[in-house]
Amino acid sequence: MKVVHTIQELRDHLRGQNRVSFVPTMGNLHEGHLALMKLARQHGDPVVASIFVNRLQFGPNEDFDRYPRTLRDDIDKLERQRDVYVLFAPDEREMYPEPQNYRVQPPDDLGDILEGEFRPGFFGGVSTVVLKLLSCVQPRVAVFGKKDYQQLMIVRNMCRQFQLPVEIVAHETVRADDGLALSSRNRYLSESERAEAPALYAALQSIKQRVADGGHDLPAIEREAVQALAGRGWQVDYLAVRRQRDLQPPSADEVRAGEPLVALAAAKLGNTRLIDNLEL
Repeated sequence: MKVVHTIQELRDHLRGQNRVSFVPTMGNLHEGHLALMKLARQHGDPVVASIFVNRLQFGPNEDFDRYPRTLRDDIDKLERQRDVYVLFAPDEREMYPEPQNYRVQPPDDLGDILEGEFRPGFFGGVSTVVLKLLSCVQPRVAVFGKKDYQQLMIVRNMCRQFQLPVEIVAHETVRADDGLALSSRNRYLSESERAEAPALYAALQSIKQRVADGGHDLPAIEREAVQALAGRGWQVDYLAVRRQRDLQPPSADEVRAGEPLVALAAAKLGNTRLIDNLEL
């Protein structure tokens, strides 16, 4: 595996390649990331991965400075897996050699709801860096995980509207044996918090079952799920059932007609904020 730190080195290694498959990450790789690499290998060759902790998507009181940076360990994991041909690991000066005055801003009806409501500016930072990375790598396919459901939708819409020649492929959320969605931030959890953390996924499963059993009063179902988590010590930002196609609230008629839905959640356990979702 080649490890490069500049855009020029990256382009030198990829010159003449037209079947590149790409997986962007912020590093601190776990089995969920490695599953994305395997899926990327099925959709193209060579596979390029990137590791870059993007300051633009962190709010002023978020964990940019303490976000886990484990480049040497990440390189070892990728070399053992043998699916990645080039790892692009730029520093901030390489990605932002001058102030980033041009930014991609998702539309309010998608970028300012759910995660966007609680993390203002987050999706603008994500969209901007993803557009820059796609410009650097110029892949045919890029792979993203479904755990970041809203992010996946925003990236897909951005690529479609800008006519980018890249297919966005989604990988199902990778989970631990007890159901917890794998995330780099799980390492922030204490032992007791880690034991409690699967309750977030259990809440989503309960919502799915209630809808499958004919429950149509989604606001009531959401409130009860929030109250149940709060009773266990969680601080819930949102727990919402939305239409898969646009993340807007469905009408009762749409629910009865079988509109494809997704339940999305974000909540803090102690000082750790976890997100998850489940398609219904």
